Amino acid sequence: MVSCRAAWMVCLAGLMLTLAGCSDNSAELRLKVSPQQLTRVAQKIFQNECAGRIECLVHWNQGEAFPSLGIGHFIWYPAGVDGRFVESFPQLIAYMRDQSVTLPEWLADLRPFDAPWPDRQTFMAARDSDRVHSLRDVLQRTRSVQAGFLFERAQDSLARVLAAAPEDQRNAVRQRIVALSATPSGIYALMDYVNFKGEGLSPRETYQGEGWGLLQVLLAMRLADGDNAVIRFQNAAAKVLTRRARLASDPVEQKRWLAGWLARLQTYGASD
Repeated sequence: MVSCRAAWMVCLAGLMLTLAGCSDNSAELRLKVSPQQLTRVAQKIFQNECAGRIECLVHWNQGEAFPSLGIGHFIWYPAGVDGRFVESFPQLIAYMRDQSVTLPEWLADLRPFDAPWPDRQTFMAARDSDRVHSLRDVLQRTRSVQAGFLFERAQDSLARVLAAAPEDQRNAVRQRIVALSATPSGIYALMDYVNFKGEGLSPRETYQGEGWGLLQVLLAMRLADGDNAVIRFQNAAAKVLTRRARLASDPVEQKRWLAGWLARLQTYGASD
């Protein structure tokens, strides 16, 4: 079993990040959450991804070329699959190893570290196997560790997103991050969106040259004095995701997925 102390070490230390790439007169930016707040955020993300269902911790969506795992539905590609989206499950497992999590033997010894099912059909045939059960069990037992990973992933993303912003907009992007990081709902929005749609830095995560990650939302966000930063973030994210669905070659994004994406954004304003 993993130690709760290890899982929350970064929280108790303050969970702070100094962002590089800011203007010369920029101040240090810190993200802070308590262990209790992080638990609530992780539960919300689990609810967003899985509706809180344990069986969904190991899942393969119809029409996708990869399984989605854990409370954040982290992507894991099978051998030979070079997908558009950034793979995150191997990063989670590396984080778990650092936190001294005991992994199922087959998973710990897996080389190369590719999803062991080549396609959804094979996965569905194996969904009651010992491997799937042991994987679901460790992901159920380590939800607090996954919460720490989600936080660190979002935290680390902020520096990269800020550095990638156009120089003439970097200070405005930084101000938007500062405003969002000032409240638990804003921190939840940052954490969930990075996990949900990524940083927006990979040129492969674009349709017709237009991305949909955190960077694109922050660039689209408009924030004046007195504005509610989370509401402004929601509005910008809705525009970015609507554009993604409109530009997608597969009409399923606009016909089926967009409504769910927009509903997910509405949870950001109800998290404090």
